[in-house]
Amino acid sequence: MPVNISIWASGSGTNAENIILKFKNHPFIKIKFLVTNNPNAGVIKRAENLKKTIHIIPKNILLEKTDRVLELLQQEEIDLIVLAGFLIQVPEKIIQQYPNRIINIHPALLPKYGGKGFYGDRVHKAVLENKEQYSGITIHYVNEKYDEGEIILQVKCPVNPDDTIETLAQRVHQLEYEYYPQVIEKIATQIYEQKHKNNA
Repeated sequence: MPVNISIWASGSGTNAENIILKFKNHPFIKIKFLVTNNPNAGVIKRAENLKKTIHIIPKNILLEKTDRVLELLQQEEIDLIVLAGFLIQVPEKIIQQYPNRIINIHPALLPKYGGKGFYGDRVHKAVLENKEQYSGITIHYVNEKYDEGEIILQVKCPVNPDDTIETLAQRVHQLEYEYYPQVIEKIATQIYEQKHKNNA
């Protein structure tokens, strides 16, 4: 009885790719499909290269026809939704159906540099402009407000005096690639154990 995961991404998809590769031969974690809102996203090519199904669901469909998206998730028996650079707020209806089953990664130490409009290089730019000593990643559950769900894990890294947006982004990406799969595996293991207990 696998734990089925759907990864949602809007951009290049490096995190999504890393997660797929990490769990490629996992005994019970299965990446069922990916979702993107962006028909030009780099994640589409990455998914195709890794032989993974990807559904392009535009913002208006996601927000106005949420029931159709929920149907897809239920048909595919999705247990956990993993946001990996997904830039649209997840509809409340989906959050209610998946309490503590939707997680997100943010490239800063929340609550700093979070919220609408803070993503990717915009975050790193703000961190550098404010001469922060540290940045890092925050992995959290998703609730109805951008970047305000309960924090699962934070890992920090130094901001060097000579950092550029690119060098800081690179250091933060390394943390994402290392720690996001660990958190996913931990939550998926809890789901797996719960499923088996319920079937015992």
